[in-house]
Amino acid sequence: MDPSQDALDYHSREPPGKVEISTTKPTSTQRDLSLAYSPGVAAPCREIAEHVEDVYKYTTKGNLVGVISDGSAVLGLGDIGPAASKPVMEGKGVLFKRFADVDVFDIELDADPDAFIEHVEAMEPTFGGINLEDIKAPECFEIERTLRDRMDIPVFHDDQHGTAIISGAALLNAADIAGKALEDLSVTFAGAGAAATATARFYVSLGVQRENITMCDIDGIITESRADDGSLDPYTREFAQDVPAGDLADAMADADVFVGLSVGGIVSPDMLRSMADNPIVFAMANPDPEIGYEEAKQARDDTVIMATGRSDYPNQVNNVLGFPFIFRGALDVRANEINEEMKIAAAEALADLAREDVPDAVVKAYGDQPLQFGSEYIIPKPLDPRVLFEVAPAVAEAAVESGASDESLDRAAYVEELEARLGKSREMMRVVLNKAKSDPKRVILSEGKHEKMIRAAYQLVDQGIADPVLLGNRTSIERTIDDLGLSFSPEIIDPLDCDLEPYAERLYELRKRKGITRTEATELVRDEAYLGSVMVELGEADAMLTGLTNHYPSALRPPLQVVGTAPDAEYVAGVYMLTFKNRVVFCADATVNQDPDAEVLAGVARQTANLAREFNVDPRVALLSYSDFGSVDNHGTRKPRRAAEMLREDETVDFPVDGEMQADTAVIEDMLTDTYEFSDLDEPANILVFPNLEAGNIGYKLLQRLGGAEAIGPMLVGMDKPVHVLQRGDEVKDIVNLAGVAVADAQEE
Repeated sequence: MDPSQDALDYHSREPPGKVEISTTKPTSTQRDLSLAYSPGVAAPCREIAEHVEDVYKYTTKGNLVGVISDGSAVLGLGDIGPAASKPVMEGKGVLFKRFADVDVFDIELDADPDAFIEHVEAMEPTFGGINLEDIKAPECFEIERTLRDRMDIPVFHDDQHGTAIISGAALLNAADIAGKALEDLSVTFAGAGAAATATARFYVSLGVQRENITMCDIDGIITESRADDGSLDPYTREFAQDVPAGDLADAMADADVFVGLSVGGIVSPDMLRSMADNPIVFAMANPDPEIGYEEAKQARDDTVIMATGRSDYPNQVNNVLGFPFIFRGALDVRANEINEEMKIAAAEALADLAREDVPDAVVKAYGDQPLQFGSEYIIPKPLDPRVLFEVAPAVAEAAVESGASDESLDRAAYVEELEARLGKSREMMRVVLNKAKSDPKRVILSEGKHEKMIRAAYQLVDQGIADPVLLGNRTSIERTIDDLGLSFSPEIIDPLDCDLEPYAERLYELRKRKGITRTEATELVRDEAYLGSVMVELGEADAMLTGLTNHYPSALRPPLQVVGTAPDAEYVAGVYMLTFKNRVVFCADATVNQDPDAEVLAGVARQTANLAREFNVDPRVALLSYSDFGSVDNHGTRKPRRAAEMLREDETVDFPVDGEMQADTAVIEDMLTDTYEFSDLDEPANILVFPNLEAGNIGYKLLQRLGGAEAIGPMLVGMDKPVHVLQRGDEVKDIVNLAGVAVADAQEE
């Protein structure tokens, strides 16, 4: 299909465009509407009239950015006018919302620079910040400077500063990899427009010497003689050098760094070969770089550290790594500007993040290509969710420290607020992970030679969540740690290189009347799952994770045989926590019991309620069926009905429970309270106990896939000691999350 037609169809599909306004408060009743508008709206109006700062309390101003353009320099299309620029401005709004939960009004102005400035200045009461976009040079410099002087909210021209910040982060890491100091770098620029000038200025802020920057435009090297003849604008003139006239080829000779912000194909292999050893090449013209990636790599025998503006090559310099998170940090501390300190903080945070282990989800999003700090990975990928948690706090902190904000900042608490913005699952997991960090426990990771287990162990140590013990071949584990570039020394237990006699003896004692001989016990403890289970049972470890490479029933068998169920539980169950935008639901049992009776269902409900409390959730339990409170009477409906009765009769049960009931009755408040006002649940259930394994597995998967829920689990409840069985193919974050749950379990023990 023609890509242009595909894009046109995408934008014209009903409703046209890419953004809409949605409400954040209920509007379903007359009372709701009277609060949203007249007469209720008068109350906040009066408060704001008396205390203008309350506009941040009662309106969206604190999370609203104006993306504003005159359409004079749109992408590579040039001066196409304000109306034609609107798809780009809408797209910018999509990125703000998608990556940092910042709301946007896009505004396209048909105005000369003076009128443009007046219009934008007049909109200060509306917005928490202004993102200027696609305004031609040199007018963009004066527009931004004037608005920054006149307005008390952040004003940021992304075309200038976005590329500067992202490529600045890349430069920090590239210089380190090349073994060169910033102050010694010789830098050549191809291009002298808004982005190039702002980038050169920013490099100076990072530590590059101004006298070491050579800038070229279409007429060649920008020299002092050209500055003297009046042919340069004042913004370019500051980079004029006292050197002979020459072209780009002359400027690139012996340069350490080439920065291309011009047009494609202007750099030849010979020009690249003339540069210094291990050159840094940022060829950022789009869609065609100043020199192609393959061409640049083949031009030299040493290391060429290459970045482009394209997503199909390593090290994409993409402004989306900057502006959403910079504004997020600035808005959240009500900064009055985005200053140089805040921009430097953003670049340094991005550079630091590129040195960290990359989440599996990011690797998968980019075709499972290896992503590890080095010449092919010097800046994070745009889809890396961690950028929000690193850049926004760094910017906010810099705003406070530099005086751009009068607010105070608790960085740890702020990170938790940001996590809550990205979804309820992060907020819920933060509760458990914080508990785990308060008293880390020793957690066995069977299948310890697996790369995911090793990476999870690194994160557990790095974040202070647990003290991991990797079970597996020592040589293989240490080699993988070295290959991954992880700087940590975890505890490793190699079943082939340790005294297994005590563990074999204990396993024999536990299972000798269950059909296991002494010889079989000796063989079984060589299996990591059995060895880990015995270590947990003996108290040599506090918890264990297993199952990453095995079928769930096979992985569950060793801990069930060795650790067994808790004294108050005869059965175990697998629970998924499903998180929606404003709701959390625990689904049980989804992995273990095929056809439980009423007693098992009641036990599963008790254990799941205990788990919910670990997440600071007050449990409300519904026993599910296809009937409501006796509307159908048969063997299937009697099981959940009897389980609910057993729980209500148990004086130790201190949570509301009811059933049998249909799933929609359990979760829809109007159905529950209006139709069945006699129910013991006065609020929708947050624990759904399914009548059998088939229903539980189907139910949670439908909720996850069609309901848009995020799933955490399965978490194993009912074990005598904390053991959790992973699903085959789980990601590193899943392992880390379950390890956090296991540590919290162990703390309760």
